[in-house]
Amino acid sequence: MTMRRQLIKKGLLLTAAGLFSQSRLVQAASFASTGEQSGQPAPPPDLFDSQALDIEFWVKPRTLDLIRPVTGERSKLLYWKDGEVVESAYQQLCHILRDVNGKQTAAIDPKLLETLWATQAYVARFGMTRPLEILSGYRTEASNKRLIEEGVPAARKSLHMEGKAADIRIPQLHEEILGELIRSFRGGGVGFYYRQTAQGGWIHTDTGLQRSWKG
Repeated sequence: MTMRRQLIKKGLLLTAAGLFSQSRLVQAASFASTGEQSGQPAPPPDLFDSQALDIEFWVKPRTLDLIRPVTGERSKLLYWKDGEVVESAYQQLCHILRDVNGKQTAAIDPKLLETLWATQAYVARFGMTRPLEILSGYRTEASNKRLIEEGVPAARKSLHMEGKAADIRIPQLHEEILGELIRSFRGGGVGFYYRQTAQGGWIHTDTGLQRSWKG
């Protein structure tokens, strides 16, 4: 375990130093040389691991810095302090995580916000302070059905419809690293969605049963 954490810390420091983009090129070259049978990029050598955190991390005030690319909205809010949710900030977070297409807002599971905050706060310790991109938050039943009809990955009983799931991305952070970090929190389901685009893929996180998949 000690050796694993040392490797993780080494990988984080390399990322913070701006060498991560170079490592992605190396991974891409390696992936290309082995063929594209799997249709997915090779995993990075070092993964984040939240089990190294201590109690001080979890009791400090929580600020979320989120951006909604589809609307251009950005909110940086202190939403939890002294063990209590700041109601006005919580309502604003519910708004930014709303169903943009269905134009409806719903209560977001506080446990989901905790996962989003912990993810962002963890990587910030290594100098990565970009806002967390929300690609999808709450969805109405109609919006979820439309995605399925359009061939977009969406479960018929998606936890998005209960305000318990979000699809997220952190710019320039490999999906595998982001997903493995979230999975290490052991707070619910994690879906890895790899895409060979300039923006890369995304990670689905929810507060349901602990499970993981690739889509």
